[in-house]
Amino acid sequence: MDISNTETIPGKSIVSYYGLVSGSTVRAKHVGRDIMASFKNIVGGELKGYTELLQESRTEALDRMIAQAKSVGANAVVNVRFSTSSVAQGAAELFAYGTAVQVQ
Repeated sequence: MDISNTETIPGKSIVSYYGLVSGSTVRAKHVGRDIMASFKNIVGGELKGYTELLQESRTEALDRMIAQAKSVGANAVVNVRFSTSSVAQGAAELFAYGTAVQVQ
């Protein structure tokens, strides 16, 4: 599956459009990560626990988007974007979306 954040896949032609596909995941913060993040807020630096959580969330949302694209017969997704939103106190949704297409 070819994935691109541009309108095309370089070196390939789009022959069919299947429409919008998406994938999402909702994740809550982990108490242990919150405690470590509190310490980091005092001294500064990267919040590695949250970085890992966001990376896992992006991967899961992207995998779900790809599965939806495959289910409609696409072999590529163009114009891929990510969005986040707060769902509840301490929980956020990560949403991946794009246009499913067939390329040659």
